Amino acid sequence: MSSQPATLRDSRSDKGKRDPDALPQPGLVLVFAQGQACCVPLPIPEGLPLELGRSDGSSALPIDPRMSRKHAAVSFDGERFRITDHGSQNGTHVDGVRLSGTIQSATARVLRTGDSVFLFCGDLRPFRKEGVCYSGDQVIGPTLREVLKQVARAAQFGKTLHITGESGSGKEGMARAFHSASANPSGPFVPINCATIAQGVAERLLFGARRGAFSGAVLDSEGLLQSADGGTLFLDEVAELDLSVQAKLLRVLETREVLAMGALKPRLVNLQLCTASHRDLRQEITSGRFREDLYFRISSPTATVPPLRRRLEEIPYLIALALRPFTARLTTHALFVETCLLRYWPGNVREFVAEVRTAAQEAFGRDATRLEPQHLSAHAGQPLERASEPPQSCAVIFHPPGHPPGHPPIHKSSKDLPDKARIEEVLLQADGNFSASARLLGLHRTQLMRLIDKYGIRVKSREQSLESDDES
Repeated sequence: MSSQPATLRDSRSDKGKRDPDALPQPGLVLVFAQGQACCVPLPIPEGLPLELGRSDGSSALPIDPRMSRKHAAVSFDGERFRITDHGSQNGTHVDGVRLSGTIQSATARVLRTGDSVFLFCGDLRPFRKEGVCYSGDQVIGPTLREVLKQVARAAQFGKTLHITGESGSGKEGMARAFHSASANPSGPFVPINCATIAQGVAERLLFGARRGAFSGAVLDSEGLLQSADGGTLFLDEVAELDLSVQAKLLRVLETREVLAMGALKPRLVNLQLCTASHRDLRQEITSGRFREDLYFRISSPTATVPPLRRRLEEIPYLIALALRPFTARLTTHALFVETCLLRYWPGNVREFVAEVRTAAQEAFGRDATRLEPQHLSAHAGQPLERASEPPQSCAVIFHPPGHPPGHPPIHKSSKDLPDKARIEEVLLQADGNFSASARLLGLHRTQLMRLIDKYGIRVKSREQSLESDDES
């Protein structure tokens, strides 16, 4: 993307005094602007706030017509981001809640000003080096790029690689990268999901069989191990293999010989073996479902593909990827991007892309020209609070020292706690949503509930507040 929205005031007065890459660089990552996915790091100048607003044309940043000329400011105190709205016409939204005045937060994720969407970032250095790009049908951001480097090193120095990661996170893409970085990338790449193999068929499918080896074997059949000779065999969900098949696979790895069912002589094969599983193989060993000797043979090296909630910067690009068949008729609203960033996708990339395509079909059915949140199905994603771990990226979410990821800092002194008026103000902004209010105040939800009880605060929605104002 050639242009970049918002205005940025940067100070380089101390240039030359320190290495800019020596310390973490907090700021924002612009991920959606002018209706397009992008990845633009915006550092917070030392000692100054990062000013966001409509460009006057003197900046290299593009104009967002729905941003005020002086829209908002973001600063960082070493632990928390401080976000101030300058009375903007269209509002400043933090995690989907319109801001009034100023808030401080160590757990805020998404900022929206006008039609521009940002991620809060504790360290911009990975984004300054390399942003987000496409590699075929795969989206590669800074988080995933580090995994790809590990995979490439594994391919250069060995014949095996084990990949872990949640279902749908992109393990097959890593396996293909392993093959591409190998000494023989032109050789065959043979993938098989072991979870889809019927019981009792795995041995014949992997090792092949000679005629007469079993009832119905009227012809010789080549196994996947022989088919992958000179290339890479990818065994996804390897933990699903029977123990007997695991033993034969270990033999292949040790001798590089494959003995087909009913065969008298083994066949030499030269292949790389890439395995993957969403299960913890060490737990499978403890439960007796996986061979320890095979684990030691395939588990080093191991690459872990992070879930989508740790690669938030990729989401706008995945939306664009999913919409490629529809781009002639359908654009994307910033609210849709914001909504997707604030949801948890347990099926990761696979689920997310499928849901975006379903939403696009729904938009077409309604003769819409723009993809909006209401086009998502009622069951698309889940609130982030249900995630097994907090959403983050390698750099996108900042966690202050001493505070576990996903938990706001606990205020230890009563003078740090918000007063009754401030709590009432934020509750009104969040329309009575306790979880959103707690995030905006930098409190745990239970801590907020105690303060509500202490102050005797009556929680009202915005509509109820307006009604009471009218009555008075």
